Amino acid sequence: MRPLADWPLAERRAIVGVFTDIDDTLTTHGAITPDALQALADLRAAGLQVIAITGRPVGWGQPFASAWPVDALVVENGAVALVPEVIHDKTGLQPLSTGRRPLSKLYQQDAATRERHWAAMLRVADDVLRAVPSARLARDEGGRETDLAFDYAEFNQQPPEDVQRVLDLLAQAGMHTSISSIHIHGCFDDFNKWLGARWIVRELLGRDLQAEADRWVFVGDSGNDQVMFEHLPTTVGVANVRRFVDRLSHLPRFVAPSERGAGFAEVAQALLEARR
Repeated sequence: MRPLADWPLAERRAIVGVFTDIDDTLTTHGAITPDALQALADLRAAGLQVIAITGRPVGWGQPFASAWPVDALVVENGAVALVPEVIHDKTGLQPLSTGRRPLSKLYQQDAATRERHWAAMLRVADDVLRAVPSARLARDEGGRETDLAFDYAEFNQQPPEDVQRVLDLLAQAGMHTSISSIHIHGCFDDFNKWLGARWIVRELLGRDLQAEADRWVFVGDSGNDQVMFEHLPTTVGVANVRRFVDRLSHLPRFVAPSERGAGFAEVAQALLEARR
């Protein structure tokens, strides 16, 4: 990982869109900081596409997708997207930049598949909770539709051997697994942030992300971000990514000086400086 200051000006100037993780990337101690929120608004005002992508569930993401200045919020590691609708005003068709906006919800799975998988996930959850006494479902579980999440580091502190046991049980049940800075995820389809990013760019913009990958940047901090670190040429870790270096097969290309929301604001500043 190279310092953010090493990011060449010409590369920054060519960027057209920003993907960002949420937990411990935009947020600090569970809440978005004013500097990170302003950074989102400044990026969009400068004409960049801004898409947040997270392992958090649909229900959790809805208030943020309707209020934050983003083009979309992709949840459940790429399975579902919340897209703010545009509104008419006196000057024409404009995205509402502040306040609550109505949302469209897009799925990669059809309704019958979601229903079948949800029933199977409930059975797996019961099995895991019986087998691993320290396991706890994520508290946001009620708003989740396409994957199963266990809390290992948000409100519940699990020892590493129990985290691995949960991962093993999910895999044995035929689930694809990933781990964020706070949650263990399992789903019956191979959803991940890279596939979700490609899907939403195609759905939202009608473009092929893989064909223009060098014009996008991703900002993240943990295990379920490494698929983005692997596939996008330009990626940045906020400074707290260093906690996970020994667990990551793919590292971000650059690292910001600061942690969490302050680090994201530094990435935004680097992009905005290149456009002046």
